[in-house]
Order: sequence, then C-alpha cells, then structure tokens
Amino acid sequence: MAIRILIMGLPGAGKTTLAQELTKYLEDVDWYNADSVRRAYHDWDFSHEGRIRQSTRMRELADDSPKKYVICDFVAPLPDMRNNFKADWTIWVDTIREGRYADTNAAFVEPDVYDFRITEQNAEKWAEFIATHILENRRRPAFDWKKPTVQMLGRWQPWHFGHRTLFERLIQRTGQVVIQIRDVEGWQESNPFSLAVVIQNIKNDLDPKYKGQYEIQVVPNIVHIGWGRGVGYTSGEETFDESIKLLGIDTSYSFIQFPSLEAGQLFYQNMRKSVNGGRTVIYHYGASHIQSEIVTTEAGKLLRNK
Repeated sequence: MAIRILIMGLPGAGKTTLAQELTKYLEDVDWYNADSVRRAYHDWDFSHEGRIRQSTRMRELADDSPKKYVICDFVAPLPDMRNNFKADWTIWVDTIREGRYADTNAAFVEPDVYDFRITEQNAEKWAEFIATHILENRRRPAFDWKKPTVQMLGRWQPWHFGHRTLFERLIQRTGQVVIQIRDVEGWQESNPFSLAVVIQNIKNDLDPKYKGQYEIQVVPNIVHIGWGRGVGYTSGEETFDESIKLLGIDTSYSFIQFPSLEAGQLFYQNMRKSVNGGRTVIYHYGASHIQSEIVTTEAGKLLRNK
C-alpha cells in the first residue's frame, strides 16, 4: 500500500505548488489534486456531506495507487475528513489567514496533529526539507519532559529574528527548549501584544523547523530568578555582535500581529528610539498576516513596500 501524504490548508495557501515541488524529490509517486478529482467525478458539492465524500474518494484513490508514495492535496477543513483519509504524513500549509471562499473559511478547523506546518510560500525550500524526512522516515521529535532542557524566559513583545537566533543557539545545548512568556500585556504601556498573539507569532516562526523540540509556557511577570547553591543547573547571558542585536528591527517583523494600528505605531516609535536615527519597521495590525506594509516616520502613513 502506498504511503499517503496529505497536503492540507485553505484555498490559495500554496498546497498545489508544494505538491508539485514534492513530486520532484519522491520517485515512484502519484499525485491527486482536489480540483482535478472533483472535475473527473463531476462533483462540486461543498456541503458537509460533499466534503466528507471527497475525503473518502481521495482515500480510495490513494489506496488504489500502485506507487510507493501518493500525494493528495485538498483543503480537508474538517477533522472528519482528515480522519477519513488516514494520512501517513500530514503537511499543513498555513500561509494565509483567509482563503477565497467564506464558507470554507468558516468551516476550517485548524489541525492539532500534523507532521509539518508551513508558514511561508516557499515551495522549493520546504519540499526538499519535507522530502528528506519522508524518504528517511525521520519523524519529528517529541518533547521529552524528563530530558535536560534549556529555559528561555522573556516578554517576546514582539517575537523577532533576534529571538529566533537566540533560540537556535540555545537548542544546540540540549536539543529542546521551553519558552516561557511573561504575562505583561499592557504593562508599562509598552507591551501591546496579547498572550494569544505572542504564542501564535512564536509558533508561526518555529513550528516549520522545530515542532516537537520546544514547548511554550505562560508565567507571571517574573522580574527575578533566585536559587540556592548546588541546584544542578546553570544560567548565563548569550552575547551576539551588533548585527544580530539589531535584527529585531528589520524585515523579520513581517509576521508580527498588532491588536490595533495605534499599538503598531506605539511599537514603532519605541523601536525607533532604540537605534541610531530610527529605521523603518515592517509590521502588521488586524486579523491576518501582511508582509508588505510599513509605517513611516512621516505622518505615520501606510505605504506599500516595493
């Protein structure tokens, strides 16, 4: 029986593009695209029953494949559809907040279980990464609560590339990290992000490569850590050169979510004060990711980033 690979996500997220790239790395592979299958069966029923029928049909096509691997890319918005398909590998393409169809957006339930979560539209990069894991049957690691672990405590207001650089250094110590988020929303009038937004920003950045190697914990507004002697662990500051220290004020902010325009402008002003002369900060406010809008020092207008 073929190894079943499900590529799921909202319409327009990039599922088909990723599937096409993945076929280049997996020899002896079949590929079934949802629209092509619906067209072949003259079935454009997107009711609940129609969606369930489509998932069952995709599973049957996969089961009948004579190839070693079979890729099926379809939205699979409902848990029942994913359960019907019974994928050996699940890839969630999570690059957009809303697709083209309101009914599908409303029906879509984000998966709790998946092997890969892709948060950027870069099919060439992630197809190779995913294919390597599938070909070697290399499953993502599971977080081990008994294993030596590095603690990473902060506000993460916001999480940015400099934080990721720190994370990638720390994870080399033990192979897993617990990221602790201080609950500071609104504290000192300079922490605009809710816990939900902070958590989502961290997951968006780390899940594609490090899922299973970190856990997130929410903690009180900790301002001091103390211990007695002989406790069995160490602490230390990681140092970086100036180019890394300033990474938090560049295009890495393209995935930041702000709760309001005012919060984005306040954050920008605070960041501008922290570097010589100020820099343009790419940012986002509202309900979905925007990677190409910036706020300028002149009148605070939104301009398209060419």
